[in-house]
Amino acid sequence: MGDLRTSEPMSRHTSWRAGGVAKHFFKPDNLEELAAYLKQRPADEPIVWVGLGSNLLVRDGGINGSVICTSGVLGKMALLESDLIRAEAGVPCAKLARSSVRFGLAGAEFLIGIPGTVGGALAMNAGAFGGETWPIVEAVETMDRQGRHYLRTPEEYQVAYREVEGPLDEWFVAGHFRLKIARDDGLTRTKALLEKRNETQPTGQASCGSVFRNPEGDYAGRLIEACGLKGYSIGGAVVSEKHANFIINRGDATAADIETLIQFIITRVEEQQGVRLVPEVHIVGDAAAAGSAQG
Repeated sequence: MGDLRTSEPMSRHTSWRAGGVAKHFFKPDNLEELAAYLKQRPADEPIVWVGLGSNLLVRDGGINGSVICTSGVLGKMALLESDLIRAEAGVPCAKLARSSVRFGLAGAEFLIGIPGTVGGALAMNAGAFGGETWPIVEAVETMDRQGRHYLRTPEEYQVAYREVEGPLDEWFVAGHFRLKIARDDGLTRTKALLEKRNETQPTGQASCGSVFRNPEGDYAGRLIEACGLKGYSIGGAVVSEKHANFIINRGDATAADIETLIQFIITRVEEQQGVRLVPEVHIVGDAAAAGSAQG
């Protein structure tokens, strides 16, 4: 049934390439296998979902629970109506953007700039280039700890900037996206957005994507740069020289290095700019015990 592992290093599954091990690690082949696995889990076991591993920091002590990984699985995508796409949680956002263009649809091009999956985009209302996920959501499919499958509407959620609240103990397993019939060449638009991303962000390096939310009326990257923190490092973690809202793992960073740098940035920006930055990245797991090996 799927791919079940124990003591799996999460550094293999996060874009920061850092973090401890997961006690249980499961990649389901389909929603039926996912439901069966969830039914078997103890009611008090922590469950962490991972897609492409962006926007996620796993502490060096790892995760004493189950990680459900959708990367490379739960990747079905289909055109339900002429302007309605269903995409499962493991579909990369960039793939959904490209597919929508091939279907002759407009409105999802901004997803080309999000280095994650549909499940993560739904969970945090991910956005890029002025677009956000939930304005194009017609419905979502979720699953609870008992493996029960639900179809829900946006009205059942409270959606804000990088924040989504809904029914407790349910996770997104698919999204239904209502788009518009394109009136021009979408390939040109997505190519231009991708070029803009490559010009302004440190693509190809080990980062999580944007670390902090943008404060209202300003940009986290501008505030961090104004504090002179481009290139500032702690251990193997360094603030990108290309875009200050990115932290890069130079190759030997521990999760503790990265988290310490995040907290340092928050303190420095608040002291110098009077703004308290809020992390966009999700930090999960346990800190490593003193004197223990960190991964």
